[in-house]
Amino acid sequence: MNIKVKKLHPDAQIPVIAHLGDAGCDLFATEDVVLDVGQRGQVPTGLALEIPDRYVGLIWDKSGLSHKAGIKTLGGVIDSGYRGEIMVGIINLGTETYTFKKGEKVAQLLIQKIQSPTFEEVIELPETSRGEGGFGSTGL
Repeated sequence: MNIKVKKLHPDAQIPVIAHLGDAGCDLFATEDVVLDVGQRGQVPTGLALEIPDRYVGLIWDKSGLSHKAGIKTLGGVIDSGYRGEIMVGIINLGTETYTFKKGEKVAQLLIQKIQSPTFEEVIELPETSRGEGGFGSTGL
């Protein structure tokens, strides 16, 4: 699959797949962004993408950033029709201020095929062994 990438910023970096077989490719910051503890923000990538029809781009955490620094990505769905800049929503759940430096990896992007379901309203749904059991229904 070929994804067309447009640089919107001269220092933008094309997404990189670090290792053969990796599910995601790295996205990089085009400017320094400082996040205090508990603060949300956006990190610009300086890129726009042409994601093919019937595919979606999903922005996910970099595991090192999330496990070591408490950095969590927020709401990362990029629809195939979107042509604006890819901005990475971030929250600092760590215990210290975190600074994304220009050129630093900020998140990873996964490209996945999607299904477009139809929805049918019904009066009842079939029974299952789980039923209406929600959060904590199988223990912690």
